[in-house]
Amino acid sequence: MTGKTPLADRVRPERFEDILGQEHLLGTGRPIRRQVEEKSLFSMVLFGPPGSGKTTIAQLLASNISADFVSFSAATSGIVEIRKFMEQAAQRKKLYNRDTVIFIDEIHRFNRAQQDAFLPYLEKGTITLIGATTENPSFELNSSLVSRVKVYMLHPLSIEHIKAVLTKAIGSEKGLGGKSSIDDQALDFIANIADGDARVALNALELASMASDSAIVDLKTVEQVVQRKALRYDKAGEEHYNLISALHKSLRGSDADAALYWLARMLEAGEDPLYIARRLVRFAVEDVGMADPQALLIAIAARDAIDFIGRPEGDLALAECAVYLARAAKNNRLYVAYEAAKKDALETLAEPVPLHIRNAPTRLMKELGYAEGYKYPHDFPDARVDQDYRPKKLQGKKYLKE
Repeated sequence: MTGKTPLADRVRPERFEDILGQEHLLGTGRPIRRQVEEKSLFSMVLFGPPGSGKTTIAQLLASNISADFVSFSAATSGIVEIRKFMEQAAQRKKLYNRDTVIFIDEIHRFNRAQQDAFLPYLEKGTITLIGATTENPSFELNSSLVSRVKVYMLHPLSIEHIKAVLTKAIGSEKGLGGKSSIDDQALDFIANIADGDARVALNALELASMASDSAIVDLKTVEQVVQRKALRYDKAGEEHYNLISALHKSLRGSDADAALYWLARMLEAGEDPLYIARRLVRFAVEDVGMADPQALLIAIAARDAIDFIGRPEGDLALAECAVYLARAAKNNRLYVAYEAAKKDALETLAEPVPLHIRNAPTRLMKELGYAEGYKYPHDFPDARVDQDYRPKKLQGKKYLKE
């Protein structure tokens, strides 16, 4: 393997058909596929988790429209350097009518002023910008930049997708060339710990194949190279759902010790701690609910803690939250009430807001009857007054059962 590029780069898909997990963008008739077929590429930001194919999609898009492709990382490149290439792209466009695709990885790392540097080039059509980010563009990118690009969200790869990527890499001449194979347990283990990231999976496979004493990569070798013990996760991924179900039901049954055990099983098996945190937040509002509103604050704090300090230190924050939720009073009335309200909202979408509780900031709106007859609660004893706040069809209906 010495001197070779990493396995993940060697087996990078060369056709859109070979990219897994992003059929909603690349399938027949889907947004990015249509741009390829029409040879008309728009500036875009690819938003998705690591190893989901953002760089590969950008490279294939550039090659499919015969454009020059320039790649930068916002983590290592400055805007001055990129602006120079944008000026060169402007010259190529003017002299040779040659298109340039500029790919910016981790584009969210540029500050607001740096992001603004792209705007004049985008407005003139000098470049086609493809940005890649793992962070939500709504929060990390300027609204002026977002308004000039199309944002596409990529999905993390499923366990089956990861296994397919690994299997193909083993047999590919550019990959391991069929000189190594992998047993089912090792394949399952890598697919689970990769957490949807094809690059992580391929790196683990490459290390394991180099460390293996035989042509067959086994579970023991994989455990050694990734420095993690395999806990039981079955081939279909069922154990993942079994464990979270066990944790959820232990919390609902107020068994704090059982909850701690299942939490530890999941964390030590390599489960994403933020996935567990999300489930704890959901439990706090669905099963504890109004019986102990403090539970939601505890769950959100645990999520923030694990996000802030990571593992293993953050494990205790999840453990504290799990114990609190297990011991908390339980009440699902809020969940039931919201589901009932949601059902009515979906089935009565055309119901207008009653005129008397509409705001009337203009004279015309007042003349139309907006806010007419509204009773201001603070003008009444205990700030309570009897008036209807719902559409006629739903007046008097109760969602919360006391």
